[in-house]
Amino acid sequence: MTSTVPELTLNSGYRIPQLGLGVFLVPQDEAQRVVTDALEVGYRHIDNAAVYRNEEGVGRALAESGIARDELFITTKLWNTEQGSDAPRPALEESLEKLGLDYVDLYLIHWPAPQRDLYVESWQALEQLRDEGLVRSIGVSNFEPEHLDRLAEHSSVIPAVNQVELHPALQQRELRGVQEPRGILTEAWGPLGQAKYALEEMPGLSEIATKHSKTLPQVILRWHIQEGVIVFPKTTKKERLKENFEVFDFELDASDMAAMKAMDQGMRVGTHPNEGNW
Repeated sequence: MTSTVPELTLNSGYRIPQLGLGVFLVPQDEAQRVVTDALEVGYRHIDNAAVYRNEEGVGRALAESGIARDELFITTKLWNTEQGSDAPRPALEESLEKLGLDYVDLYLIHWPAPQRDLYVESWQALEQLRDEGLVRSIGVSNFEPEHLDRLAEHSSVIPAVNQVELHPALQQRELRGVQEPRGILTEAWGPLGQAKYALEEMPGLSEIATKHSKTLPQVILRWHIQEGVIVFPKTTKKERLKENFEVFDFELDASDMAAMKAMDQGMRVGTHPNEGNW
């Protein structure tokens, strides 16, 4: 099946599908099935990480899909304990082996882990891995403005993306206002709030869904798309994979977008980046 997902251009010049599949908390023994189902639906962008411990399952699905490598966009991430000047290379090589790939399209520093104070060294190591062709684009995840500023002090290479917690109750307007003018695209993890608050209680959301004959998650995913955010909801159910993919046949109007913007509460449901020092 040919993918119909719109693409955005990274500052590296490569293109990234704006909608993908996240595999956080997908068990290793289910990962192959879930990714196979997603690819059959039409997904071509898979967001993974070493710490998810399911790269082998993802890799098996990719290998058996028969889809050309240049039609896929695969992300994985460097975990906190693998940061520093020397550790990223073996960490990436291990991820590539598990995924069965010669390169990943995007490699991210998973958390800044400021108490470890290694993310600048890690970034410089990622630059080298990119230059060697093991990675096409490099970026960060869960970085706050001060972390981005520090990278800029030590490197002229601008992250292609910053993947952060972003959903209707936490819209990251301030952070986006800092990074996007610099050429850093925003990726959303937990785009539906990770079921940690009731979507039906968000003021106006049910009315928007009824207006467009769509589900609440479909409205939220469409909002992300129209905001210019890269999004990859996680599910293990094929029917939800299909539902999440069916967000390109309607458009939110200006009043819908204003109502969505008004839902912002600055409410995190996950860890603050300055506290993620595992």
